Amino acid sequence: MTVYFDNAATTPMRKQVIESVSTVMESCFGNPSSTHSYGRTAKTYIETARKGIASLLHAEPQEIIFTSGGTESDNMILNCAVNDLNVTTLISSPLEHHAVLHALDALKKSHNVKVCYVEVDAKGTPDLDHLESLLSRDNSIKLVSLMHVNNEIGTLLDLEKVGEICHKHQALFHTDAVQGIGHFSFNMQQLPIDFLSSAAHKYHGPKGIGFSYVRKNSGLKPFIHGGSQERGLRAGTEAVHNIVGMHKALDLAYENLENERKQISSLKQYFISSLMEVFPKAHFNGRSGELEKSTYTLVNVALPISDEKSGLLDFHLDLKGIACSKGSACQSGSSSGSHVLNCIQTEEHKKWPSLRFSFSIFNTKEEVDYVIKTLKEFAID
Repeated sequence: MTVYFDNAATTPMRKQVIESVSTVMESCFGNPSSTHSYGRTAKTYIETARKGIASLLHAEPQEIIFTSGGTESDNMILNCAVNDLNVTTLISSPLEHHAVLHALDALKKSHNVKVCYVEVDAKGTPDLDHLESLLSRDNSIKLVSLMHVNNEIGTLLDLEKVGEICHKHQALFHTDAVQGIGHFSFNMQQLPIDFLSSAAHKYHGPKGIGFSYVRKNSGLKPFIHGGSQERGLRAGTEAVHNIVGMHKALDLAYENLENERKQISSLKQYFISSLMEVFPKAHFNGRSGELEKSTYTLVNVALPISDEKSGLLDFHLDLKGIACSKGSACQSGSSSGSHVLNCIQTEEHKKWPSLRFSFSIFNTKEEVDYVIKTLKEFAID
């Protein structure tokens, strides 16, 4: 049996998305910047997708800028904020994705901007009182970048509250919503968010495509220079097939949101209860074991497994056909371990192996049973 429980890293594409991508690849090869019929057809596909995505998020089409994915979107917004909007203070948290953390490090070195980090509690939740104090320290132009759903531990951020705090202090607010878009509803007309990042492959769309939400009249200037694509902000011939696939994936995600949320939430609850029967001392990292305070798509758990066995756990699961993550897949090759878990775990729990299991509509209770049985046989029997 094979089980894919690594949907926070990437998701399988829905059949309808594959069909829409294939149709465009077969029938629409024109350059969207060309003025002849082939180009106009391609351009129509792009703008239809832009309008559709904007409608799903209650945004305006001009506020949706297509990118290659979440990492580019994060880098685009942070760099442009410093280069174009005269931001000199960047405020984030130590638990962000490396697409944000490494971009902040680079900007600190290249532009001598001040970078501050909000304190977080043991569950991975930013201290909003500390955020207020950081925002009120001086009169510098500031941008706050905090992720909506932590990709490793699933902790949720109160976007409305954080946005209100930022705007009260005349600071800009960016959220890395890569793990949130397609899984939670967004109304950009009501949310006090200036910038947002997203990636299609997190909600059963293609890889290599995403978008930035950039509130209109933001003042951003070209991030990639060349042609006039993407309102002049991002030059380069658009990947029409991927853009169409992303729109289709997001449309299906929101069309089926409530039913699929119930299905996945039920699976997560079943996983937690089944795991606790076998490992009653298991510790769920962050708020991933709390259904109301974390995303319904993942759990991150530290298991009380002996040192002798823990070193072989990843290998054993892979050998049994089980795909999951140790920390975050984006840094699984790192020997330093998860920066998120290092920040929030107790010394005792740091000694235990931690695994992230993330779910989608394509998973079943039978797969959960197989994973629990495999863990039990490895660790206990």
